[in-house]
Amino acid sequence: MGNTRPLGTASARTATSWWCSHCGMGLAAAPSGSSVRCAFCHRVTRVDIERPRGVTRALAGTASPPRPPPASAAGLEIPAGYPVVRGNKRALLVGVSYRGTAYELKGTVNDVKEMRRLLCSRFGFPGDCILELTENESEPSRVPTRQSLLLAMRWLVEGSRSGDSLVFHFSGHGVQKLDMNDDEVDGDDEALCPVDFERSGKILDDEINGTIVRPLGRGVKLHAIVDTCHSGTILDLPYLCRLSRTGYWQWENHCRPSGMSNRTNGGLAISISGCSDDQKSADASGFPESSSIGAMTDSFIKAVEAEPGTTYGRLLSAMRARIRDGQGSRRLPGRLGSFVRWMIPSSGVQEPQLCSSEMFDIYRKPFLL
Repeated sequence: MGNTRPLGTASARTATSWWCSHCGMGLAAAPSGSSVRCAFCHRVTRVDIERPRGVTRALAGTASPPRPPPASAAGLEIPAGYPVVRGNKRALLVGVSYRGTAYELKGTVNDVKEMRRLLCSRFGFPGDCILELTENESEPSRVPTRQSLLLAMRWLVEGSRSGDSLVFHFSGHGVQKLDMNDDEVDGDDEALCPVDFERSGKILDDEINGTIVRPLGRGVKLHAIVDTCHSGTILDLPYLCRLSRTGYWQWENHCRPSGMSNRTNGGLAISISGCSDDQKSADASGFPESSSIGAMTDSFIKAVEAEPGTTYGRLLSAMRARIRDGQGSRRLPGRLGSFVRWMIPSSGVQEPQLCSSEMFDIYRKPFLL
């Protein structure tokens, strides 16, 4: 699998990141512009390219990208009980169970527990710099409602600096909605479902991109591990890497047809998701050694633990093999079965997806959180 096609590099950005002065959503302002209209609340925000609001001018000879303004500046107050970040690693782990509904999920809290264990034991994340949102939490601000989830995502990126490593993990339901602003290659938006989505609404990929992708400054790295249905392009990143029918991992350009920016402000954003946009995700009940846990979360953790220092390409391949072995209904034994499951496409078996804000050689770049 080492014969991947040549991989290019992302083109330079020509827009500056800003935030709507009315709703707090991320904006992209052209260098020559003096105002920009928000795609969500449709209000106009005036911008000053020379001196961004709330950001002091960089020292002469340095290039310091603007940081997200405090949540309070956008009319949002980050709860006092959220972790005070120390060091250069922080994580947001979300598990939504939808208790008492017809679509209740059983393993999402376990997903959060296992991800915390992995981050602390394998990648040195301080336990007190990890924010968890589940329905088991006693603090209302840590229950994964729409408002809490948006505040927590703002907490994840706020004040981030060069050298910081950020992780966003979401386990729950994901859906597709008809794209209304012509910014999707396939004509559908992807969305996360918070616990109160029927009352307060879903969180569209556009909103996720504006909250945790576009604000990322130079030298900041974000990994999103998303275990939901329809999650392939859930961060609206411009490049998607997936397995072709000929068996090669290759990049596809998913830049927005409308021309709106979906890039970072110089940082690196990578998402690893449980399935493509047109697929559904599953739990790992087919895996004999697994308790109630998402198939994607289980395959991701097992692949990382099996091969420390792995590359993104090997990680994807290991995840794919484990998911197909666990979900394949008609299994052949031994190496023959493994080969057939690898080579024959199956719409009934979810395929892990990799998206990024820039293209890279997935078999040379080490995976490191």
